[in-house]
Amino acid sequence: MMIESVLSRSLRLMFAGSLALGMHAVQAQALAGDADGEMQKVEVTGSSIKRLSSQTALPITSIKAEDFIKQGLTTAQEVMNTIPMNQSSNGSSQSVGSGTGGMSSADLRGLGSDKTLVLLNGRRIASHPFNGEAVDLNIIPLSALDRVEVLRDGASAIYGTDAIGGVINFITKRSVQGATVSVEHYAPTRSGGGEESRINLSGGFGNLSTDGYNFFGVADVHQQSALAAASRAFSSTSVIPSHGVDNSSGTSQPANFFSANGLTGNPYAASNCPGKGLITTASGTCRTDTVAYIDDIPKTQQESLLGKATFKLSADNIATLEYLHSRSTSTTSIAPSPLTGISMTSASPYYPGNGAVPGVAGLTGEDLTINWRTAAAGRRTGFDTSTSDRLVLASEGLIGGWDYNVGLTYAVSKAASAFVNGYTNDSLVKAGVLDGTLNPFGDQSATGAAYLDAAQLHGQYLGAKMNSTGVDAKVSREIYTLPAGAVGFAVGTEFRHDQAEYNVNRALASQAQSSGYADAQDQQGSRNIAAVYSELSVPLHKDLELSLAARYDHYNDVGGGFNPKVGLRWQPIKQVLLRSSYNTGFRAPTLYDLHGPATATFTGNSYDDPVLCPGGTAVAGANPNLACGQQQYIRSGGNANLKPEKSKTFSAGIVFEPVSSVTMSLDYFNIRLRDKIGTVAEQTLFANYDKYKSAFVYSADGSTLQYVNAVLDNLGEVHTSGIDTSLTWRLPRSSYGSFTFQFDGSWVRNYEYQNETGGAYIQNVGVYADNNPVFRWKHNASLTWALGDWSANLSNKYMSGYRDQNFVDAGFEQNVKAYSTFSLSGAYTGWKNTDITVGVKNLFDKNPPFSNQGTVFQTGYDPRYTDPLGRTLYVKASYKF
Repeated sequence: MMIESVLSRSLRLMFAGSLALGMHAVQAQALAGDADGEMQKVEVTGSSIKRLSSQTALPITSIKAEDFIKQGLTTAQEVMNTIPMNQSSNGSSQSVGSGTGGMSSADLRGLGSDKTLVLLNGRRIASHPFNGEAVDLNIIPLSALDRVEVLRDGASAIYGTDAIGGVINFITKRSVQGATVSVEHYAPTRSGGGEESRINLSGGFGNLSTDGYNFFGVADVHQQSALAAASRAFSSTSVIPSHGVDNSSGTSQPANFFSANGLTGNPYAASNCPGKGLITTASGTCRTDTVAYIDDIPKTQQESLLGKATFKLSADNIATLEYLHSRSTSTTSIAPSPLTGISMTSASPYYPGNGAVPGVAGLTGEDLTINWRTAAAGRRTGFDTSTSDRLVLASEGLIGGWDYNVGLTYAVSKAASAFVNGYTNDSLVKAGVLDGTLNPFGDQSATGAAYLDAAQLHGQYLGAKMNSTGVDAKVSREIYTLPAGAVGFAVGTEFRHDQAEYNVNRALASQAQSSGYADAQDQQGSRNIAAVYSELSVPLHKDLELSLAARYDHYNDVGGGFNPKVGLRWQPIKQVLLRSSYNTGFRAPTLYDLHGPATATFTGNSYDDPVLCPGGTAVAGANPNLACGQQQYIRSGGNANLKPEKSKTFSAGIVFEPVSSVTMSLDYFNIRLRDKIGTVAEQTLFANYDKYKSAFVYSADGSTLQYVNAVLDNLGEVHTSGIDTSLTWRLPRSSYGSFTFQFDGSWVRNYEYQNETGGAYIQNVGVYADNNPVFRWKHNASLTWALGDWSANLSNKYMSGYRDQNFVDAGFEQNVKAYSTFSLSGAYTGWKNTDITVGVKNLFDKNPPFSNQGTVFQTGYDPRYTDPLGRTLYVKASYKF
C-alpha cells in the first residue's frame, strides 16, 4: 500500500503539472512516406481531402495496436475505455438480465452510443440488430488492427447520421507478409473465474510494389470464463443494510402466499427461510437475494476472420477486396424463474398444514395466491449469439489529377437469443401447483420433479437481422492556387439501403413472461438513404486556413437534413497551432427506434406500486407480495412518430510544441442536442407517479399493475461542454534507454438534459442522475521505457468520484469514490522471431468503489465502469515464421 501511495502521489503531481501548463497532445499518426522518404498525402479521419498528415488540424486521438498489449487490453471495448472522452456504459456485464444480446458499445461525450459513429477502414459497419443503434464492438477484429483513430468533434457534415459525438475509425493493417502465431492468457490472482485466453494467426504474401498484389488474413479467437458475483465480497449480496440497499426479490422458494382473508406469510419463515440466498422478513415472508445466482462477468467468446486482397492496377491505382466475419457469444445466468399470481386451494397436498408443509397460524383453508421462484429448475441461463459479415470491394488512386475512392459494401448483422436452462412454461407450472403436482414450498416429489423438468423451455425465442447495402464515391484535388497556397476540394456521394427484421418465436417466448418477449410481435422495416457532400480547404494566408464542408442526407421515411461545418486553422509560429470549428449534426431514428418490437421485462430495482402500495403499505385488498417492494414489469419498444435528433457543436483548441520532444494541447467542446431520443428511466417514473401517471397501466378492475410504459420518445435537449487535454513527452535517448510519457484527459464542465420538451434540466456531471453518472474527470496516462530488446510500460486509468444514485432510504445517501488502477508490463524481443510480453493489470488489486446503484443487476458496485476481477496476471507470446 505504501508503494501504491507513493506512486499515486508522484503521478498525480506529474498530471497536475501538465494541466497547470495547459497542455494537450495531438496524437497524430506518423507521417506516411515511401522508401525514399518522400512525404505522401493521406486521408485522415474526419476529412475527405487528402493532404500531408502534418497539415491536419483536426482533434484526433490515435492509439497504435502495439499499445494494446502493453496495457493488457483484450477487446475493442477495453481499448475504448482508455479514451477519456468515452463515457460508455454498455459492455458484456450489462447482458446479465438485460437482454442486450451481449453487445458492447462506445459512447463519446456521454451522448449515447447511437451518436458515436463507428467505422472500419473508413466505412460503416452494420449495427447490432437487437437495438439497431450502435455497432457491437465485439465484432471488431482487434488482432488485425494497425491503429484506432478517434475524431473528437462532430462530423455529420462528412459522414452523415450518428456522428454527433464523434467518430471512431478502426483501421486494419494495410498489408502483411509472412506468418505470425500469438497466444495470450489472463489469470486473476483471486479465485472465482474470469480467466481469458486468445489465440491468433495472421499471415500474408505478395509485395504490392514488386509483385503487384498482397493477400493477407487474420484469424482470432478470444474467450473469457464467467465470474460469479458471489465470488467477490463487494458484489456478493443485494442486501446491504449499512448502506440502505435492499434489491432483494419478494418471489422466493419456498413461496410466499396471500390468502383470500388477507393473510400474508410463508410456511418456512418460522424456520428462518432455509435455502440459497433467502432472507427472512419481519412480516413473516421470505425474500430472495438474487445476487446469489448471477454473474458479475458472463461467459463470452469472440471469433473473427478478416481477409484482404490488394491489387496494383497501375502506378497510382489499387483495388481491394475485404471480407470480415465475426461471431460473438455470451452465456448469462440469473435467478430462477419468478412466477406470480399462482393459485392454490386447500385440496393440494402441499397446502400449508396438510402434512407435507408446516401450517401457518390464521390460515384455515382459504384459497391462496402465490409468488414462487422455481429454484428446482435451476437458474435461468440464456445464450446470445451475434454474427457479422461484411464484404467491401473498393478502388482508390489517381486519375486525371483527381484522388478518388469508390466502394461497394454489403454488410449483414444477425443476433439470436435462446433459452438454455431454467426458463419454464408459466401455464404448466401454474397448473401443476393448482392440481397438486408441484410443491411451491419445498422439495419436489419424483412426479413433481419430472413435471417441472418437462415444463422447461429450450431453443431460440428471438432472432434479428440487419442488412445494409451501399455504394460510395468521392474525389478530391487541388483546384486553384491562391497566393497563400492551393485550394483543396472534395465531393462525394453515398447511397445505402438498410433493412431490419425482428422475428419472435411466439410459440416459445409466449410461454415465459420473464423472457420479456411474451407479448412481442414480429416487426420489420427498410429505408433508402441518399447523400451528397462536399469539402473545401482554402488557405487565406500563409498560416491561416479556412475549411468548409456540407452534406445533405435524405431518408425516404423520415425526411432530409442539411449539415454544414466551418473550421479555422491558424499557425502563427511553428510551435503554436490554433483551431476552431462549428458544425450542425443530426441523427435519424434507427429502424429499431421506429419499428422495434414491444417488450416487457422486470425492472432492475424493486418498487412499491404507487397506487396499491403507497409509501410501502398495501391498501385494503391489495396483495403486498405483488404490490410492495417488488420488481415490476416495464414495457419498451419502437415509436413510428419519432423525429430526428439535431445538434450544434462548437470547438476551439490550441496545440503547442515548444520543442520537438514535447507536444501539448487543449481543446474546448460545446454540444447542444435537441429532440433527444430515449426513454424516461424507471427510477424517475416510479418516483414521480403524478407526473407520469399515464405510463402506468392497470388491469380493468385496478387490482394489478400490468406494466409501466417506457417507449422511445423525443425527450428534450442535452447540453454538454468541457476540455480535452493531452501531453506527449519524449525524453532524449540515453544509455538508460528512451522514455515516453503520454497523458490524455477529459474534463466535463457541464452536462444537463431534459426528460421532456421544455422541462426542467437535470444535472448529470459528477452526479448519478436517472441512469448513470457523467464523470467530471477521466484520464489515461502511460510511461514507456525501451532499451535494445527490452521494453516496459506503466499505465494509469483514473475516473473521478460522483454523487451516487442514492435510491435508498434517507440518511444513506453517499458519494462514490474515485477509481484509479495501474497496469505494468514488460516485453523482450531478443529471441529470434519471438516476442514475449508479461504484465499485471490492476497492479495494486484495487476493488471497485461501493455504489448503491440499482440500474443493472449486479449490486454493490457499478460494473459498467469498473473491473471486478482484481489483480490479473497475463502473458503474450508471438512467433513469426
